[in-house]
Amino acid sequence: MSTPPLVACPQCGKKTAWTPANPFRPFCSERCKLIDLGQWAKEEYRIPEQQQPLAGNEAEEND
Repeated sequence: MSTPPLVACPQCGKKTAWTPANPFRPFCSERCKLIDLGQWAKEEYRIPEQQQPLAGNEAEEND
């Protein structure tokens, strides 16, 4: 049997095994998982929006 891959916890950086035995993966613990969830809830993380150029008529309406 091979050694399970180790991944860095996205919250604290601690190395943790990526196995079904870790129900919090990719996090190392429930604490790190909840900290991350709280940061999403407080809108500390944002997904960047791509600005699309306005089409001809829309550009004139916004001027």
